[in-house]
Amino acid sequence: MADRQLFVLTSMLIAIGILFSYSLSTYTVLLFGYNEFHYVLREAVFGFSSIIVIFLLAQLNPDKWLHVIGISLFIGGAILMITMPFMPNSLVSAVGGAKRWIKLFGFSLAPIEFFKIGFIYFLAWSFSRTMNVKHTMSLKDEFVLFAPYAFMFLGVMFLVAIMQNDLGQVVVLSLTLGFMLLLAGRSFKFFGSLLSVAVAFFLFFIFSAEHRILRIQSWWASAQQSILVIFPDFIAEKLRVPMNEEAYQIGHSFNAINNGGLFGVGLANGTFKLGFLSEVHTDFVLAGIAEEFGFLGVLFVTLLFMAIIWRIFKIANRAEEEDVTIFLFSIGLGLLLSFAFLINAYGISGLTPIKGISVPFLSYGGSTILASSIGIGMVLMASKKVKFRHRAKK
Repeated sequence: MADRQLFVLTSMLIAIGILFSYSLSTYTVLLFGYNEFHYVLREAVFGFSSIIVIFLLAQLNPDKWLHVIGISLFIGGAILMITMPFMPNSLVSAVGGAKRWIKLFGFSLAPIEFFKIGFIYFLAWSFSRTMNVKHTMSLKDEFVLFAPYAFMFLGVMFLVAIMQNDLGQVVVLSLTLGFMLLLAGRSFKFFGSLLSVAVAFFLFFIFSAEHRILRIQSWWASAQQSILVIFPDFIAEKLRVPMNEEAYQIGHSFNAINNGGLFGVGLANGTFKLGFLSEVHTDFVLAGIAEEFGFLGVLFVTLLFMAIIWRIFKIANRAEEEDVTIFLFSIGLGLLLSFAFLINAYGISGLTPIKGISVPFLSYGGSTILASSIGIGMVLMASKKVKFRHRAKK
């Protein structure tokens, strides 16, 4: 294997995620009358399968399989997302009217998670052929060059933000797309212009849906106490909004983090997972870890995650001059995982509204862990190609 450290680090994070899928799911198990091992067994199946997938993908020949797997994930994921709204309820699971999961052998898989990996590969492969232009271009020419990708991404936004009602995933994908464009050779002026357009679209999607406006209000309800103290009372009263259920969720997240202190209350001894912080084993897993293992526990998993990203970026750096596709794909995957981690961490700490984005490898959910592992396996597969070329040069 080309990078054993990346494999070991990822396997460690997956194992930690399996452990907390048992510890943090106590209330949900009792609420629905499941067996106490319901969640941990399902997560273990996907977790250990994901480790095997990483290992097997790392053994494949990148010249033969990398492009096939990447494009298959892109096209296959897109087809599934397009057809899901028309599938019968016996095959898909709907939440809030949006069909996001396909039922398969007693499990539910989210095509968007696999599509994201394929989308990143497609961008890397395509950008290496169209965007890697050495001569200086005008801003107009850069927008003309980007136009086909813009239309494609509008289609992605429609599928994900409208059809699946999932703006959080669009935020992650758009951030990754923007930075990949910059690293592919586009100018800072173009990047800034594109960012302005993206913010405009983001605001449009927020104010075009009532539940997203409520989510912003929920965030403000939890954050207003620390902000409004600097305003005069007559202004603060006009800006103040009442607390709602989601705002209480963020408040309970604060309390869980505070209760954990430096060292935590111990594995399985957390109290805010007992009905106060719902679904703590999914979107609020970092808050659950903070309560049971304290600041040091969160620091450990954060450093572990950062080490994974560093290994991915190291592979990208080695590929920069030898294979632009591998360089951009590795960078793209590292950014995709990083943005998901940051958005979740910012959400549970009240810095930004909650987006419903899971923590890669830690949050409960088979699709996320398996798709992310496929991405890691593809990077390991690709890294062999760069490593062999590097050795040949020596």
